[in-house]
Amino acid sequence: MKNFILIGAAGYVAPRHMKAIKAVGGNLLAALDPFDSVGVLDSYFPEAHFFTEFERFDRHVEKLRRKGIPIDYVSICSPNYLHDAHIRFGLRIGANVICEKPIVLNPWNVDALQEIEAEYSGKIYNILQLRLHPSVIELQRKIKAAPKDEIFNVDLQYYTSRGRWYHQSWKGDVSKSGGIATNIGIHFFDMLIWIFGDVKKSTVIEHNKSKAVGQLQLEKANVSWTLSVDYENIPEHIRATGARTYRSLQIGTEEFEFSGGFTELHTKSYEHILSGKGFGIEETRKSVVLASLIRNT
Repeated sequence: MKNFILIGAAGYVAPRHMKAIKAVGGNLLAALDPFDSVGVLDSYFPEAHFFTEFERFDRHVEKLRRKGIPIDYVSICSPNYLHDAHIRFGLRIGANVICEKPIVLNPWNVDALQEIEAEYSGKIYNILQLRLHPSVIELQRKIKAAPKDEIFNVDLQYYTSRGRWYHQSWKGDVSKSGGIATNIGIHFFDMLIWIFGDVKKSTVIEHNKSKAVGQLQLEKANVSWTLSVDYENIPEHIRATGARTYRSLQIGTEEFEFSGGFTELHTKSYEHILSGKGFGIEETRKSVVLASLIRNT
């Protein structure tokens, strides 16, 4: 049984990590969050110690170490701008690190983490769950098998409506979240680069706190993309169904369907990591570079 600690237990994505830790037979020893709305722990690890202050959390982890209780993995679900600091903490206590996307906000943060990773025994892994989606894997195989000179026309639209709270939280602060292209778009950018190859050119048409629109020229695709957290941007026929999220990937005249199959991808990611096949920090670089470029264009 592997021992885990979790940083960022009260956030939106934390329950997926708790579920994954449980599913792989892990044991969550302790969790940290400045907010104490973490009753979800009762569903997975009611015996886990919980802290709202990092100093007390750090002291508890040190006590575990001195008792000879190993921390095998640190799972990080904290706000984006804190990821690199929490990753460094995980490496320093001798653990491997599993970090939510985006792993960091800037390309130079990737460089810094690679340097520190080389100094410690632990490894840094990023959750790039779309690479484990069966339909995405099959699409990558199809594109790879296509003629080398074939260029695909791709249209990506992702609308995931957020209430007024969003812009008042850290997610609405570009310096903390990286903005919409980073916060909700980076896993799609990683997927597109993974399938269609490296970025040759990026053009930003619109970029504000609620919506971003642009075009990408990849090795094997010309991509038009739109991201939005504004409910009003969702197509009317989708809103009529009561849905608040719309995800569409059009390749030529063909609609690529991958709306389902998301619920277990974090568990698959953990299984992937524990089997020694996790996505390391270098594999995150291209999407971090692109998101940074979009943000600063």
